Amino acid sequence: MSELSVEIRRLRIAGGMNQSQLGAALRVSKSLIAGFESGRHIPQADTATNLDRVFGTDDKFAKLSAEAREDRYPWMRPWVEHERRALLLRTFQPLLVPGLLQSEGYMRAVLATSTMNDGRIDELVRTRLERQAATLGRDNPVVISAIVNEFALSRGPREVMTKQLGHLVELGHRPSVKIRVLPDDAGLHLGLGGAFVLASLPDGRRCGYLDNQLKGTVVSSHGDVTELELAWESVDGLALPVVQSRDLMLRMIDERK
Repeated sequence: MSELSVEIRRLRIAGGMNQSQLGAALRVSKSLIAGFESGRHIPQADTATNLDRVFGTDDKFAKLSAEAREDRYPWMRPWVEHERRALLLRTFQPLLVPGLLQSEGYMRAVLATSTMNDGRIDELVRTRLERQAATLGRDNPVVISAIVNEFALSRGPREVMTKQLGHLVELGHRPSVKIRVLPDDAGLHLGLGGAFVLASLPDGRRCGYLDNQLKGTVVSSHGDVTELELAWESVDGLALPVVQSRDLMLRMIDERK
């Protein structure tokens, strides 16, 4: 078992509590406590903070939980760090709304198409929302330039997509967020190779992130980044301007009412 699991169990027993009592103190179920102690589940940020409060351990469980979440997806660790430090993020998504711009309802709808159980979906949603907050909620917010294929905005349950489109319109009013739509009639372009994100870092370096069915890949070589830059230029020249994109999303919202 991990240090996180061992420490939760050790301190619970040392404090004379059973799993039900610790669950009550944390306002979570006994089964979730059992999941923490077996390593099946990882406490989310708010629960980890409450563990530190209950056990008087400063930020021990906050740190252990964050490390455990990153260890579950080791290939994501370097990218999440780049994402949080980036001055500029440019993302093209042909099939789905960009992760940093997804509403909670949209996240759940997408994850519900997988074979994950409800508990796993809840855990992933909380992790993604924390990731959004860490990136979008910075004191010096990252500049995000997103290009989304029109097709990606038209698939999904009506109510979910109505709220997601509204979320995009709202985010688009932030000075640091620029959202544009690539129309379905754009024709052939380099972006058809798949979704990608480009990060510009404070030290002048650039790197990219490619996602697939199994896991993501971080690229940093000059050749790979140049290929992604060319793909970005291709879709950048075909996407609608910001205002036209916003108008299109507002029309799509009206059509769903």
